[in-house]
Amino acid sequence: MTHTLPVRRPLDTFGTGVLVLLCLCWSLQQIFLKLAAHDVSPTLQLGLRSLIAAAVLGIVVLRREGRKILADGTLGAGLLVGAAFAAEFLLVGLSLERTTASHSIVFLYTAPIFTALGMHATRPEERLSRWQWLGIAVAFAGIALAFLTKESKAPTGAGPSLTGDLLALAAGAAWGLSTVLIRNTRLSEAAADKTLFYQLLVAGVILYAWHLASHDPAPSWTPMAYASLAYLVVVICLISYLTWFWMLRSYLATQMSVLAFLAPILGVIFGALILHEPLEPPFVAGSALTLVGIVLVVRARN
Repeated sequence: MTHTLPVRRPLDTFGTGVLVLLCLCWSLQQIFLKLAAHDVSPTLQLGLRSLIAAAVLGIVVLRREGRKILADGTLGAGLLVGAAFAAEFLLVGLSLERTTASHSIVFLYTAPIFTALGMHATRPEERLSRWQWLGIAVAFAGIALAFLTKESKAPTGAGPSLTGDLLALAAGAAWGLSTVLIRNTRLSEAAADKTLFYQLLVAGVILYAWHLASHDPAPSWTPMAYASLAYLVVVICLISYLTWFWMLRSYLATQMSVLAFLAPILGVIFGALILHEPLEPPFVAGSALTLVGIVLVVRARN
């Protein structure tokens, strides 16, 4: 019997609606983290959400694979990818303590640039085209423009800062690295929930250990803190991530990847509306230029 790959169809009305909802969910992640930051540090929130979600996914994977859970040889790659995933969210947590949610989400979403560069270096069939190099140049020009935003005189974390922005950019690089590692290891053939389990488990352990070693203030479990944690675990980790993986098996990746950049745009809007974050002209112009460059890279790659 000949094995045929599943046919992925263009985004229809249903698929577009689901993807817009996913972007809405992702755009609010930094908002919730920031709203609860005075009660529970962003790093601890991310660590706890990862551990709780990993426990749920671990049960699912264990029930499916049983004693053969490590037989596919993915453990080493899983630990490596998990470390990159942990670095991403550690940097996100630290950035949110030093800059605005809107700055954090825009610089985090530079990940496709670093993915494209990593794949160019590791996979001959994914060498960058002229259009992709142009997109990378445009995106980095946008990043440089966004960095022209003046340092805020507001308390640490209340306004934008170069340090916080650089941490968020580094988080985007770590996200890109984790994608490259998945594509170049045994995890490229593993089930999506198993890959996500590795990422969440390792990230949860590392982030919680970081919290214990960093002497952060003891968490205050207010209603807002509980709401943020519930949102991060249920909506982000268990619903949105698994829905995204399902959509990747059903729809064209090109269209999905481009439309997904609605998330940072919504993040900037919600940061202004909910957190009353300033929208500095250099940052807005630089963000727009960065997103244009990323779209060029993504469309050319797919």
